[in-house]
Amino acid sequence: MTRMASFPLLSRVLHWFMAVMILAMLFIGLFMASSVGPNYHRLVTLHRPLGIAILVLAILRLGNRLRSSIPPIPNDLPRLLRRAATASHILLYGLMIALPLVGWGMLSAGGFPIPLWGQSVLLPPILPHNPVLWSWLRFAHSILAFVLFGLVLAHIGAALFHGLIRRDGVLRTMV
Repeated sequence: MTRMASFPLLSRVLHWFMAVMILAMLFIGLFMASSVGPNYHRLVTLHRPLGIAILVLAILRLGNRLRSSIPPIPNDLPRLLRRAATASHILLYGLMIALPLVGWGMLSAGGFPIPLWGQSVLLPPILPHNPVLWSWLRFAHSILAFVLFGLVLAHIGAALFHGLIRRDGVLRTMV
């Protein structure tokens, strides 16, 4: 097994904290989509501030990633897998930022207030009220959420592949 340098502590803390938040968010979203009862409003009350927290942390995480050194991808990893790893990380960052923005835009276009905590903190609308735009953004938000869910599963699979099969130290860099 090769000994690799680890990601900086802040990168690891942000990674695992956001991993828990994103998994929670994806499942809250799935339960919201399948609920019409009283739990729907409780789930929405969790979903909105969690989405904004993910947006803020994703921007911080991207800034941290751009200014920090990261361990290199193993040289013996096939070229296609190296490219897939790079592309998946770019897509993960893009989705961590885009999904909350699309959700915020969707609520704005729907004319819905966007409370973070009770009615004391409201986000301003970022798009004009437009029911057609709301419909398109709702569809886009759902599709992007499923793409993120699939990408998270692929990310977990890749981590397990590195940790259990290749044993190349890549998983240890984030643990």
